[in-house]
Amino acid sequence: MDDQKLKITYSESDTKARYGASVSGIVSEAELTLSKVTPSLVIADHTFVPEELRGRGLARTLAAQLVADARDRGLRIVPLCPFVRSYAERNREELADVIQW
Repeated sequence: MDDQKLKITYSESDTKARYGASVSGIVSEAELTLSKVTPSLVIADHTFVPEELRGRGLARTLAAQLVADARDRGLRIVPLCPFVRSYAERNREELADVIQW
């Protein structure tokens, strides 16, 4: 990303959560959204990267942040979103502790 800085944000409500990824100098933001099922189970339901941010690995960065946070918080993730499902399948052994199939 050269000189551009990456910023990851997290926001949540009672039933939903959202990771955002922005790059300095670009208005658009990539996102990964979650639905909270129980205090220990979330569904990764949507990932989107706008055209101007594609090719920078932002979806993968958001998925990795989700996994790191899930480990820290003792959460399990149901990978409903096609991108997160693919990410989990490619890293099945490494993510076995947080992915619920």
